[in-house]
Amino acid sequence: MANADPDFSNRPSSARIYDALLGGNHNFAADREAAQGLLAMIPTAGDMARANRAFLSRAVHYLLDRGVRQFLDIGSGIPTVGNVHEIAQRRIPDARVAYVDIDPVAVAHSNDILKDNPWACAIQADMRFPDAVLDHPQVRRLIDLDQPVGLMLVAMLHFVTEDSAYEAVARLRQALPIGSYLVISHGISDTPADAKEAEVTALYRRTDVSAAHGRTRDQILQFFGDAELVPPGLVWVHEWPDGGDGNANGMAVVAGVAAL
Repeated sequence: MANADPDFSNRPSSARIYDALLGGNHNFAADREAAQGLLAMIPTAGDMARANRAFLSRAVHYLLDRGVRQFLDIGSGIPTVGNVHEIAQRRIPDARVAYVDIDPVAVAHSNDILKDNPWACAIQADMRFPDAVLDHPQVRRLIDLDQPVGLMLVAMLHFVTEDSAYEAVARLRQALPIGSYLVISHGISDTPADAKEAEVTALYRRTDVSAAHGRTRDQILQFFGDAELVPPGLVWVHEWPDGGDGNANGMAVVAGVAAL
């Protein structure tokens, strides 16, 4: 696999760290080392990654049940086992999925996985510039912005700085028609994991992102704008969509889905 950076395998990436936490095989030694470092700081990091992946699966099924047939997954990482196209196309073979990630290596891995799939693609883009995402030729080829879209921002907004995150998400919401849905999971502050924020941020600064920080529930709710959250609202990631008793079980990630 060609890449412009000859040292890419020696520099961890957020996407490949996530893949390593999930037990995937699309990662390098540097990513596995970073994942182990993250687990040393936050022992539940692997559990959170798996809970987040399970939430993604439930959210995709929820959207399929409501007639959504196309998905824009931003900050997608590497679409290994259990990702959006696999879940959606198992039920709807021509469901369309456009993956977007900032990491060129993750995108190269993704396109290798998707090379025989005419209904899915992966592009390299920065979500802080949403028009570049929305106007990308491959996104335009697959995603019809006149039809409902499932916008997936799963475990990625905590890697986007405050000054650009809200504006970018608002622009993406604005571009989508009625009948679309916004799916978000996000690291939350004021948990035991939040005490490690400085160390976690230092780890991720070695990767393709410059920040890794939780937000409060109120701050996360702002990403949904005026959109109506479906029950049970913004809850711990492992509790959606059934709610629960509020026991975080070591989680530091919340999730919600809103109808646009």
